[in-house]
Amino acid sequence: MRLKLVILDPVYRIFEQIAKRAGPIFVALVVLLTSSVVVLYYLYILPWIRAHWSPTLATVNYIFGHWLLLNIVFNYIMAVKTPPGRPPPNFDSPVSICKSCVSPKPPRTHHCSVCKRCVLKMDHHCPWLNNCVGHFNHRYFYLFCVYMTLGTIFVSLSIYQQLCTFFTGSPIRFLVSIATPAFSIIRAWISSNQLESTPSPSDPHLTAAPNLKVVHTEEYLQTQFWVSYEFFLCVGVTIALGSLVVFHTRLISRGETSIEKHINNKERRRVNELGKTYRNPYHFGFTRNWRMFFGIEEGTGRSWRHVLLPSTHKPTGDGTAWKTFSATTKCD
Repeated sequence: MRLKLVILDPVYRIFEQIAKRAGPIFVALVVLLTSSVVVLYYLYILPWIRAHWSPTLATVNYIFGHWLLLNIVFNYIMAVKTPPGRPPPNFDSPVSICKSCVSPKPPRTHHCSVCKRCVLKMDHHCPWLNNCVGHFNHRYFYLFCVYMTLGTIFVSLSIYQQLCTFFTGSPIRFLVSIATPAFSIIRAWISSNQLESTPSPSDPHLTAAPNLKVVHTEEYLQTQFWVSYEFFLCVGVTIALGSLVVFHTRLISRGETSIEKHINNKERRRVNELGKTYRNPYHFGFTRNWRMFFGIEEGTGRSWRHVLLPSTHKPTGDGTAWKTFSATTKCD
């Protein structure tokens, strides 16, 4: 085991340096891709929705989409710029001493090898935020992931009908066509002005040809490409980020962080070998775990409105002292 650590240590250090130096690039990439989706939605999707959907549905789409966008932007900015929390220099009730910082460590505190500091209730270092996820920005990170996933699902569903008309005219035929290797987004890119299709008199982007076929205009092909880009980007993000949301939802429901999951699993195996049952000391039941995580416990004066709308309220506690489960603790 010691030999394994010695061999892998240089590899870990390389990844730490990459994560530290590439952090701003990852943040810029998130901003760039998100901005591209928003701009393309205004340029190509909303005009199509206004032309083909009822006024009521178009209005609902517009309002719901902007509610999602507001929450995405707010929570991402807050997750990036909010310090996750560090142990105070005069902390006098340590659980242990950090071997790297050689300083007191409160409960649930761990050392980040990328940021080179201890983080209160550390979950992980996120290169997409160029920041650690800890006590004071954990909620922002999770809500950003949730709202971004909902946003990409929303965009994908809004685009789907329009994308079908570009390629096959039928939702079922479209699903069949994308399942074949020959079909890809590259088709729209390489088609240029040579792509032909059957006439569609209602399509304003088509030009009549002498052989009674129709040649797509440059504007049509450009729209086809960017709508395809938006759809497949959002589907990819939905799958990747949606999986992350499921993972963190399970952790929060059990009152643990990503790091504590590994610690608890190891401790659970050790206790089971002794014929006993292990319980996570920070697990207070499903409902209370979530209220504690969102900072909306009874008596705080805050409600689910502070989750559904942007809010800068502080999380419960200062991150240095934590309630633990006991036989007399009320949980649900």
